[in-house]
Amino acid sequence: MKFFRYLFLLMVLAAGGYAAWMWYSTTQPYQDFPKEGVFVDVPHGASPRFVGYLLKNSGVIRSKLAFEIYARRHPKRTLRAGEYFFDHAMTGRDVFWKIANGQIFEQPFTVREGETMFDIAHDLEAGKFMPAADFIFAASDPSLIRDFAPEARTLEGFLFPATYELPRHPSATQLITEMVHKFKEEWKRIAASDPSSPSASNEPTAGKAPTGAKNPTISNMESPTARLRVVTLASLVEGETPKPEERPMVASVFNNRLRKGMRLQCDPTVIYGLERMGQYKRTLSGKDLTFDSPYNTYEHYGLPPGPIGNPGEVSLRAALHPAETSFLYFVANTQGGHFFSSTLAEHNRNVLKYRRLLAGLPADPPPASPKKQSTKPAAQQQKQQHRGNVR
Repeated sequence: MKFFRYLFLLMVLAAGGYAAWMWYSTTQPYQDFPKEGVFVDVPHGASPRFVGYLLKNSGVIRSKLAFEIYARRHPKRTLRAGEYFFDHAMTGRDVFWKIANGQIFEQPFTVREGETMFDIAHDLEAGKFMPAADFIFAASDPSLIRDFAPEARTLEGFLFPATYELPRHPSATQLITEMVHKFKEEWKRIAASDPSSPSASNEPTAGKAPTGAKNPTISNMESPTARLRVVTLASLVEGETPKPEERPMVASVFNNRLRKGMRLQCDPTVIYGLERMGQYKRTLSGKDLTFDSPYNTYEHYGLPPGPIGNPGEVSLRAALHPAETSFLYFVANTQGGHFFSSTLAEHNRNVLKYRRLLAGLPADPPPASPKKQSTKPAAQQQKQQHRGNVR
C-alpha cells in the first residue's frame, strides 16, 4: 500500500514539476540567442509544432513543447507567415502573440517625389533590399496600369512617392503592385476632393506639332489618353521645381507653350532620355540638347511619350489645374525658385539676373549715375567734341 502512495506522490510531484517547467518556459524570458538578434521565417501553413521547432533551434524560446501547448490553448489564433526579428529576450507567451498578431519584420523605404524608376532601383539595391535589375525589369512591364493608361510604356510615373514598409527581401513584383495601388488610390482621392476637371483647351498634348499649329484636345479628362498626358506633364513639373507653390506656374508655362506650338525645351526630359540609354554623365552639355530621343523636348514638339519620373500629389494637381498666366519662359533664381516671364525680351533680362546672381552680384545692376552738365563755354565744348571725332 505504501508503494502505491509513494508512486502516487511521485506522479503528483512529477506533474507539478512538469507544470512548473511549462509555466516557467512560457512566462520567463529566454536569453540564449545572439546579441545581434535573430531572424525567424515562418512559412505559410506551418503548424504550432513546426513553428516551435524553428523558434527553439534559433534560440528564441526555451521549450518547443511549451510553445506548442500554449499555441493549442488558443486555437482561434493563427500563427501568421512572415519573417520575424527578435532582438531582445522575450517570454514564450510574448513570442506567440508577436507571431499571432503578424508583427513581421519591416523596414521603411521612402520613394521621394520626382524619382525615376532607375533612382528607386538604385536606392533599393543600396539598401540591400533587392538587385536594381530586378526592380527595373518589373517596372518595365506596364500591365498593372493598362486599365488606367493603356498607352503607358512602363510603370514610370505610376510608382507613387511614399514611404513603404518592406521586409528584408521584398519581391519586386509585390513592391510595384503596392506602389501602383497607392497611385490609383491617390488619383481617386484627388478626383474626389476636386471633382471639376480642366477645360479641353487646357489639356496638354503629346506628339509632334508644327510651329504655330493648334494642338488637338480631348474634352473628357477621364479618358485613358488624357490621364497619361496629365501624369506626364506632372512629371515634367516635378522635375523642374522643388517648390510646391511654383508648380501651377510651371505647368502653366508648359501648357501655354503647347497651345502655341512651341517646343517645351525641358532639361529633365533630355536627362531622362540619356538615362534610359545609359548615357547620362551627371551633367548636361549643349551637345546633349541635340540627343536623338523622343524624350528630347528640344528636338521634338509636344510632351514626351511618357512620364520622366514619379510625381507627387501637388504636381498632379498642378498638371490638372495649371495657373492662368501668360508665362512662356522661366529661369532659375539661384534660391531654388524661378523668374517667370511672358516675352523673350523679359526672359533674356531674367537670364542676365541669373548670371549676375551666380557671380555673387545683385540681380539688377545699380542705376547709372546721371551725366553731369558741363560748365564750359559752348564754343569750348564744340571744339572738344570736334577733336574727339577726329581721333
